[in-house]
Amino acid sequence: MTIADGVFAWLGAGALIAAVLPRVVAGRPVSLPVVFLVSGIVVYALPLPLPAVDPVEHRLVTEHVTEVCVIIALMGAGLALNRPVGRRLWASTWRLLGITMLLTVVATAVLAWWLLDWPPAAALLLAAVLAPTDPVLASEVRVGEPTEDEHDEDEVRFALTSEAGLNDGLAFPVTYAAIALAAAAGSGWSAEWIGAWAAKDVAFKCVVGVLSGLLIGKLLGWLFFRTRSSVLRLAEYREGFVALGATFLAYGVSELAGGYGFLAVFTTACSVRAAERANGFHNVLHDFVEQVERLLTAVLLFLLGAFVALGGLAPLTWRGAATGLLLLLVIRPLAGWAGLLGGRLGGWERWVVAGYGIRGIGSLYYLAYALGQQDFLVPERELWAVVTFTVLVSVVLHGVTAGPVVTRLDRRRTPQPPQPGEKRKEETARAEGVPRTP
Repeated sequence: MTIADGVFAWLGAGALIAAVLPRVVAGRPVSLPVVFLVSGIVVYALPLPLPAVDPVEHRLVTEHVTEVCVIIALMGAGLALNRPVGRRLWASTWRLLGITMLLTVVATAVLAWWLLDWPPAAALLLAAVLAPTDPVLASEVRVGEPTEDEHDEDEVRFALTSEAGLNDGLAFPVTYAAIALAAAAGSGWSAEWIGAWAAKDVAFKCVVGVLSGLLIGKLLGWLFFRTRSSVLRLAEYREGFVALGATFLAYGVSELAGGYGFLAVFTTACSVRAAERANGFHNVLHDFVEQVERLLTAVLLFLLGAFVALGGLAPLTWRGAATGLLLLLVIRPLAGWAGLLGGRLGGWERWVVAGYGIRGIGSLYYLAYALGQQDFLVPERELWAVVTFTVLVSVVLHGVTAGPVVTRLDRRRTPQPPQPGEKRKEETARAEGVPRTP
């Protein structure tokens, strides 16, 4: 028996477990990501001859595997959204991106610079890496399958899903800012890089990413639903793997053109969705993407648990742990609450959206990518420890609480039928001509 044999057996068992677990944990205060994360820790804590898992040593592999998982998740998020893109319809999303994300990045960078005593570039990198949110890791707070009804989404699930679809791409300019600052100033500060960064890494790459996504989305929408050739009208054949083709095409073309592929993938998905909302092919594409995404997420979280069990958190200091906890429990909730002030969300709904800025696979990708571009004068294993700890806490905390919190929120939103005793009182009052009191 070889290690490869054990890997094959584990992959097979993991795929079957990933298919069964969602129904097993449904309605319980636990999520699929938590199960696989804990499983990785437990399995690698046993005295078994297992291959080492080290994202620091295998940085390039980590970067590309997490990259694939993120772009597939972005396609799934875009295909699931029923609401057309618009200034008012997406008002909560724009607030989360323009206000909440900016406040979170600034506060996290200042905290890392002050509490961890890191150079400005490393502090900004940590803020950029932890900026993307990932509601995929708590399915209760994301929208469900595509439907024909444009209003078939509550504002909480829509806001979190659409935010994650776009801030995974918008974290790239901040990451490039950290890279440019490290290259220009090392352990200090410089402003010489800002002009070139704003022109290229913000304006040019964002515009190219969005435009390429729109162009490819319109082309695919025509090909899927409107072309006169029945051979090319792919919606008639119900082949889900077409979603992977759309994902990789949008990502690759945008990157070749110099844009942000993450933005292109999400924009492509929204554009394909807008081409023909009533066609059931959207459900086929979404279901296939969701299955692939679930498998990749399960594998990556198992491996993250393995990394933790093998000592991945050993370089973590109490200051690093405090930084992660403050981000999750203080910075993001307050920034989210401030960003949503004056919007359509209020009360409990605003706090749910503000509190569930879940950190996940995107953070692992950005860290692996940035460390391959520049030296940030902070030990790489310390950076990995802080990010891993933050993701670990987020997956467990949000995964365990999301179900009960959203269930309670749904109950508060839905009018409850009167209890038997109250119903009899109402009937008696109506019979006696007494007005019903609220």
